[in-house]
Amino acid sequence: MSVESLFPRLEPLLSRVGKPIQYVGGELNAVVKPWDEAQVRWALMYPDAYEVGVPNQGVQILYEVLNEREGVLAERTYSVWPDLEALMREHRIGQFTVDSHRPVAAFDLLGVSFATELGYTNMLTALDLAGIPLDAVDRNETHPVVVAGGHAAFNPEPIADFVDAAVLGDGEEVVLAITEVVREWKAEGCPGGRDELLLRLASSGGVYVPKFYDVEYRPDGTIDRVTPNRPGVPPRVHKHTVMDLDQWPYPKKPLVPLAETVHERYSVEIFRGCTRGCRFCQAGMITRPVRERSITTIGDMVKTGVENSGFEEVGLLSLSSADHSEIGEVAKDLADRYEGTNTSLSLPSTRVDAFNVTLANELSRNGRRSGLTFAPEGGTERMRKVINKMVSEDDLIQTVATAYGNGWRQVKLYFMCGLPTETDDDVLAIADLAKRVIAKGREVSGRRDIRCTVSIGGFVPKPHTPFQWAAQCDHEVVDARLRKLRDAIRSDRAYNKAIGLRYHEGKPSMVEGLLSRGDRRVGRVVRAVWEEGGRFDGWSEHFSYEQWTECARRALAGEPVDLAWYTTRERERDEVLPWDHLDSGLDREWLWEDWQDALDEIEVDDCRWTPCFDCGVCPQMGTEIQTGPTGQRLLPLSVV
Repeated sequence: MSVESLFPRLEPLLSRVGKPIQYVGGELNAVVKPWDEAQVRWALMYPDAYEVGVPNQGVQILYEVLNEREGVLAERTYSVWPDLEALMREHRIGQFTVDSHRPVAAFDLLGVSFATELGYTNMLTALDLAGIPLDAVDRNETHPVVVAGGHAAFNPEPIADFVDAAVLGDGEEVVLAITEVVREWKAEGCPGGRDELLLRLASSGGVYVPKFYDVEYRPDGTIDRVTPNRPGVPPRVHKHTVMDLDQWPYPKKPLVPLAETVHERYSVEIFRGCTRGCRFCQAGMITRPVRERSITTIGDMVKTGVENSGFEEVGLLSLSSADHSEIGEVAKDLADRYEGTNTSLSLPSTRVDAFNVTLANELSRNGRRSGLTFAPEGGTERMRKVINKMVSEDDLIQTVATAYGNGWRQVKLYFMCGLPTETDDDVLAIADLAKRVIAKGREVSGRRDIRCTVSIGGFVPKPHTPFQWAAQCDHEVVDARLRKLRDAIRSDRAYNKAIGLRYHEGKPSMVEGLLSRGDRRVGRVVRAVWEEGGRFDGWSEHFSYEQWTECARRALAGEPVDLAWYTTRERERDEVLPWDHLDSGLDREWLWEDWQDALDEIEVDDCRWTPCFDCGVCPQMGTEIQTGPTGQRLLPLSVV
């Protein structure tokens, strides 16, 4: 049966909310397919506001991949702000998609992409507004199958009660596989009901269904074991890795939002994965191995994406874009192609040891020369050895000297506070480093209008990294160190006006730490916070640390665990971690040895350019590093 649009009931309410444009849909390249002609229907959710969710690359790719398939329909939904949530509850309007304003509850599947754990309460809001029971065990065949994905899905245990399934790794192929399982089950008349469908998904070994696994705890609160409770369910669930990215040149038709969003550009992922081995970086660990797109595919994607969207900025994205084997050729050939047009190129933050002024000049040829961003991460060479960020202070000074000497006036440096083994002196060294940067900039440019912005985030240990065993630094210690750093910068009259300092307080990091390394018991905390009105925890104006700590105290009362147990406690080597049954391909022993190397301040090279270090990914996942150079070049778009 056709499903009617909720828009006639929604539209009269939009004049009463902020930014109503974000709820109306109709963007360029949005897709609305006939409901009755689809056998499988996906609602794809990014659990944050429209302005954050629309540019998300993962959702855009899956939206396009699914809608290209015959008999498959995919629409998007985002978190609604509290003002609209209140009106929707008052007028009994369910969570809706922005494409055709169909009720989310009518879809077969609800795929939720978590880039951060702080979106968990937003997911509960969407489920509740949709009329979908919060607890997966209370759902039946009439409710969508709720599937979690994204980086946070590598430990979905804190939301195990609320999701039916979770998928680890790249989504392009697995969403199609899930779609076919659902299509076949529906065509057979839905035999065995919801449980049979979930069992078919779980038995593949590539979809994690939490209800099919039992968790047993020891008296001290640690996990004794995690075991399947159904025949045919594998003891470990493996991540998905898409090889040959040239075969997946998405998005081809990027969505052009109607409202202002956090990124106004067309993004091309020039390679996926990173083997630099930064020990703090979950993204680099869980996306291995490195898989490059060829220069010709990148060129084709830029051409198609710009033509289909009209975006004037193209972002060449990856975890370390300047490491692409042909980045110089990519930048030069694209700059040549679009010289004299309004199309400009950009890179995300660049490694100090990968920067060269030729590359930077190519990237800024058709656009304004904005600031450059580098990420030393640690304030001292000792700290950079601990985290395996192999950049010396002299390397950084030489790099910024090159930038300032070639016309740049602003450099942004990104650091973390609260790293393992960190001391006050390691953080205070950031002030000295920033002063050296300004002094060198003034020296090589002969100017006084040189600026350096220091941006600092709190470190959160993440699953599937060498730091998964580490104790998280308490927020009071982090905040005290940041205050000392601020005072050290402000007290120097020769530099204080030239150095900007931006930092995040430590409290949100503690909650992120609870959610990132939590087990199923943490789900009680998430639900309690949501029931007390917790929403948009990634936004400082909505986040309440007091609410989270009080809810954690109550929800975990009677358990041998608390907030500190999940965050500031160091784990033992043999402790069963909540995500040990979820396979990212990384060998656990290799991760432990790398953790010991961190404590011994030993650096490890990148396996792209050195022999294999046996992290385990390639043999376990049946994958391999895919890099150039191809030796190919981009031809001009038209004859001049």
